[in-house]
Amino acid sequence: MNPVPWFEDFKIGQELSDVPAVTLTEAHAAFYQALTADRMRLPLDHHLAQSVTKVARPLAHPGLVCNMAIGQTTIPSQRVVGNLFYRGVVLQRQVFLGDTLSTTTRVVALRQNKPKLGRDATGMVALEMHVTNQDGDTVMLFWRCPMVPCRDKDADTGHADDFSLMPESLDNKTLVDAMPDWDLTPLRSHSLPTVDETVVVEARDTVTSAPELVRLSLNLAMTHTDAAQSVFGKRLVYGGHTIGIAGAQLSRVIPGAATILAWHHCDHTAPVFEQDVLRSEVTLKSIEQHTRGRIAEVLVETYADRGSEAPEAGTDIKVLDWSVAVLVP
Repeated sequence: MNPVPWFEDFKIGQELSDVPAVTLTEAHAAFYQALTADRMRLPLDHHLAQSVTKVARPLAHPGLVCNMAIGQTTIPSQRVVGNLFYRGVVLQRQVFLGDTLSTTTRVVALRQNKPKLGRDATGMVALEMHVTNQDGDTVMLFWRCPMVPCRDKDADTGHADDFSLMPESLDNKTLVDAMPDWDLTPLRSHSLPTVDETVVVEARDTVTSAPELVRLSLNLAMTHTDAAQSVFGKRLVYGGHTIGIAGAQLSRVIPGAATILAWHHCDHTAPVFEQDVLRSEVTLKSIEQHTRGRIAEVLVETYADRGSEAPEAGTDIKVLDWSVAVLVP
C-alpha cells in the first residue's frame, strides 16, 4: 500500500512507479467523448483515421491519452490543494486503442510557499512524468506542479528549488519531431482564423460527472471526490476535465485539426467546480507549413460562470491559460 505523502515526505529524485498500467479501450474513448463532446475527426471516424494514419486500430484522442497519463501520476498528489500547471507536454508517439500506457513519476524540485497569516503551510512539488507504451517506447515526457499541504501547519522546510528545469515553451524542432508521418490529404482542409484573431466560442459547456473522469483515469487526488478534503468545502474539479472541455471548444474553432501535438504551457488560474459553465476564447498565434503538415500555435483562455452560492463565486472567472500546438492539413 502506498502512503499518502505530505510535503515534508518528498525528496529530490524520489520515484513513484507502483501504478497499474492501463490498456486503452473503446469504452475509455466513449466515456471521454460523452464528457467532452470533442469534435476532433480522427478519433471519431475510424475509417478516416485508418486512411490518414495507415494503422488498422482506432486512434485514441490525445486528450484521453493525457488524462490517463495524468491520473497515473497522482500517488504524490493525493492530498493536493490544486494542480497549478503543466509544462512540456509533447505526444512524442501517437496512441491507438489497444495500446497500454505505463507511467513513472519522479520528484525533481521542491519549493515551499511563502507563509501567510492564517493559512496552513504548503509547498509546490515539481514532478517529471515518463509515459511509455507496451513496447517500451516513450509516449510522453512532461512536468506538472501540484500544491501539497505540510503535515506541520507551521512547517519551515527550507525547500526553495529553482523550477526553471520545467520549460516555459517548446522549441520548433521538438514540435516538428513530434509530427506523425501521416497522409493528411484525406482530411478536408478547413479555414482557420487569421493570425492574432480571437474567436469567442458561443456554445458554453456545463461541467458534469467530474468524479467519474477522476475514477476512470485512476486519479487518487482526494479533493476531487471528497468535499471534506477540499480547502473550498466543495469537490474541486480535476484539471484534466477542464482541459478536456476547453479542447472540445477548441475543436469547434479548428474543425480540421488532425491532432494536438503538444502543450507549451497549461496553467490553472482559478479553481473549477461541478456545474460551472465554461466558455473559451481561442486565439491563433501563428501557423507554419512543414513537410508533414502545418503547425498552428493556439492560445485557449477558458472562463467560468458559477452561481452566487458557490465557493469563489462570480462570472467570467479565468480558470485556464493553455498554449497548444495543433497539427492541421
